[in-house]
Amino acid sequence: MLSEAELGALLAGFTREAFRFELRDRYNSTVGREPYRKWEAGEADDYAWHQGWLEKVRADRAAGKSWRRVRIVSVPVSDYTRYGIHIGRLNVQAGEDIRYLDRAAAEQLGVKPYDAWLLDETQLIRLHFHATDDTFTGAELVTDPEVVGRHLAWRDLAWQHAQPLDEFAATL
Repeated sequence: MLSEAELGALLAGFTREAFRFELRDRYNSTVGREPYRKWEAGEADDYAWHQGWLEKVRADRAAGKSWRRVRIVSVPVSDYTRYGIHIGRLNVQAGEDIRYLDRAAAEQLGVKPYDAWLLDETQLIRLHFHATDDTFTGAELVTDPEVVGRHLAWRDLAWQHAQPLDEFAATL
């Protein structure tokens, strides 16, 4: 398993593209717990907790790097997925391209990735989550070229069939 510092260094060190597969209908992070509670309650949020990420995306985009992700979601969507769309709009404004793919469509396409980051088409970082409470439990660097290649093919297929965030949100 990677340490938090090692994971952070990998995410900071890519040179061309960071691509993320998100597969869960809920993520239960320490940082995101209170903002999600506020959103559910209809309370205002200044998004101060998210500014570091948005600044990183902006800086990387200015340096010519790409941030993309496909969220494979169940339809009808969960409340957490609706929240993800809400927060995702901030990421899109910062320069990240986020798309959504219905889980049933992903299954029909044979897209079965790990919840993971693909960095520069050479590194796959598999993310692990607790099965019952959706908390992050760790990450591992996967180096098997066949597994990385399969994820690259799934990335391209998923990207081709996924809808941009605002287009997907308009269907809800």
